Amino acid sequence: MSGLNGDWYEALKGEFAKPYYRKLFATVNEEYKTRLIFPPAKDIFNAFHLTPLKDVKVVILGQDPYHNHGQAHGLCFSVQKGVEIPPSLVNIYKELHDDLGCTIPDHGCLTKWAEQGVLMLNTVLTVRAHQANSHRGIGWEEFTDAAIMALNSQDRPIVFILWGAPAQRKKRMLNNQKHLILEAPHPSPLSAYRGFFGSRPFSQTNAFLEKNGIEPIDWQID
Repeated sequence: MSGLNGDWYEALKGEFAKPYYRKLFATVNEEYKTRLIFPPAKDIFNAFHLTPLKDVKVVILGQDPYHNHGQAHGLCFSVQKGVEIPPSLVNIYKELHDDLGCTIPDHGCLTKWAEQGVLMLNTVLTVRAHQANSHRGIGWEEFTDAAIMALNSQDRPIVFILWGAPAQRKKRMLNNQKHLILEAPHPSPLSAYRGFFGSRPFSQTNAFLEKNGIEPIDWQID
């Protein structure tokens, strides 16, 4: 399990000494030794590595990583190039097209967003192959809650995009008046037509950033 570095390490280093994290670390290491786990161990903390705390402008919260081969690489909703675009991301791209007119790309790698300050954070960072939510409840939620609280305490405007009920349950931690919270149903095919389509999260995010003197996100995936 590769570690954190930089300002995320400084913000979260207090977690590493806590009993829950020691147990989580041991559990995850054993899982990687004995089972097929996604994402690859080196990619577990990719969201933090690609988007330093000081650079975060937008937070998109997911649940747990994709659980099929070659998909997960540490960013919620994102898949490696060359992998079929998952249905939820297909719907995100549709909304992006309708909202901002962006052309729909032929791959699902969202690294470009992460490098511009979009923290793409799953609340659970690992999963057993082909078993959705199999690492729920082993301690990741406590760790990512600490990250969300660190973000909430930042003395600058940040946009939090909460899609679906599990992400929206984190709203209780977001009490900083400087931030913008955008809520909508999850983009999965089961719920996208209940209000995800037409929610215009991308234009709302950029309008808020610009209003606060922050450079907007170039959402076009090339």
